[in-house]
Amino acid sequence: MGLPPLILASRSPRRKRLLRQIGLKFTVRPSDVREDVLDHEPPERNAKRIALTKARQIAKGRKSGIVIGADTIVVLGKRILGKPRTQADARRMLRSLSGRTHTVYTAFALIDAATQKKTVRIEKTKVWFRTLSRREIAEYVASGSPMDKAGAYGIQDDYGAVFVERVEGCFYNVVGFPLTKFYKTLQEFLHHRR
Repeated sequence: MGLPPLILASRSPRRKRLLRQIGLKFTVRPSDVREDVLDHEPPERNAKRIALTKARQIAKGRKSGIVIGADTIVVLGKRILGKPRTQADARRMLRSLSGRTHTVYTAFALIDAATQKKTVRIEKTKVWFRTLSRREIAEYVASGSPMDKAGAYGIQDDYGAVFVERVEGCFYNVVGFPLTKFYKTLQEFLHHRR
């Protein structure tokens, strides 16, 4: 099947790696949309709005191609944990996640630049953290790895991988992109644009 050009509106190395893993060819045009979380919106709506805004920004002015926008939000209780701003912020987030269960939401948006047709989907995964020691948290934060990740950890990282006891739902969603849901949605989207 001849795919139209795919454009990823993200600079996330994890999303690039995951899309390549399923054999997709795409170009990267990172969006510079601010990932502002609005307190009055539930996490699902925040993630969908941000993903769609990223895709719209890159689709605007293009004549062709399918633009992919995405956003991941980590929720602990009623609190949304974004990307840490400082190392102290990352340590605080990891201490709060330690020994508890949280939820990861990843939304993705597809926009056909030629027609402006769009779809937005979301995936939700529950994640159980084991109890972390102060030393583990300090060493992980010192590595720099948590600084570009929602919730201050990466399940695919060396240390981040051993923080998680189990997940309920899509593993790849926690990495930053729900591959199965995305693949099925892309197939439907391409089928309906013919």
